[in-house]
Amino acid sequence: DFFVALMYVVLLGVVGGLMLIESIRTLRAKSPVSTSAKRGGQHTWLEGLPFKQRFRQSKIYISAIPPLAIGTFVGFLTAIMGVGGGFLMVPAMIYMLRMPTKLVIGTSTLQIVCVTALTTVLQATQNHSVDIMLAVPLIAGGVVGAQLGVGYGERLKAEQLRALLAMLVLAVAVRMALGLTIRPSDMFSIESP
Repeated sequence: DFFVALMYVVLLGVVGGLMLIESIRTLRAKSPVSTSAKRGGQHTWLEGLPFKQRFRQSKIYISAIPPLAIGTFVGFLTAIMGVGGGFLMVPAMIYMLRMPTKLVIGTSTLQIVCVTALTTVLQATQNHSVDIMLAVPLIAGGVVGAQLGVGYGERLKAEQLRALLAMLVLAVAVRMALGLTIRPSDMFSIESP
């Protein structure tokens, strides 16, 4: 458990740090450069993969292999740790798949809904680790928060959204790192049945 959590902290720290650096550089530049636009003559090994698909809404033409691989990795992390969807999927779609930031948010949300729905069913049936009574108020709060978030998200530039996500990813990494290093005040707790 400690090793998995430590690797997740490192992964979140690296992803959040790189995103924050890129976002700050882009915000400081006189003419912001979109991460979805490629520079002339710039090619990556991803472009040489087979099974190319045209994703019309995102305006990208890429192999279907990278999205499948990213989805598999994020799904695996979600099933193991219960987190990972947005924190890793969004940066992967922006920087690896080169999707426009505004489309990444909705696409990531749809992916998270599908993966977490399946993961929830599996956790409930196999591990019996779902507290439905606690989930109901969390869902209600999440619906209200999503409505507010969509409204604010429309007013922000793509670079600002990436910077906010980077700070959130770094905050989660710091919180998890503190949880791994700081000794709890109460080592043992007794729960009443």
